[in-house]
Amino acid sequence: MEYMTAFVTGGLICAAVQILLDRTKMMPGRVMVLLVCTGAVLGFAGIYVPFQEMAGSGASVPLLGFGNLLWQGVKEAVDKNGFLGVFLGGFKASAAGISAALIFGYIASFIFDPKMKK
Repeated sequence: MEYMTAFVTGGLICAAVQILLDRTKMMPGRVMVLLVCTGAVLGFAGIYVPFQEMAGSGASVPLLGFGNLLWQGVKEAVDKNGFLGVFLGGFKASAAGISAALIFGYIASFIFDPKMKK
């Protein structure tokens, strides 16, 4: 049953994103930023952890999970370093993911010819 809940939750998140892309003029980059920010806000509000426990990997894999990871890193760094943690925490918590995204995005920019939507 746990696998089914994760599958359904991930599918619902993807369906909501697809509806945003189809029904609005939002670009994919803005929708991704919206998901990351939503995950951070849900983490701040204390809603993300119960949601993740209920949904399993369906909630932790999408960009919502990345936003929550950033929030957790900032929270821990602020507790440890004070105000400076606001700037350092997210990078420490997600350094591997950010590095991979930058490296693979740079490589992909050489391979593919991206086109912008009008």
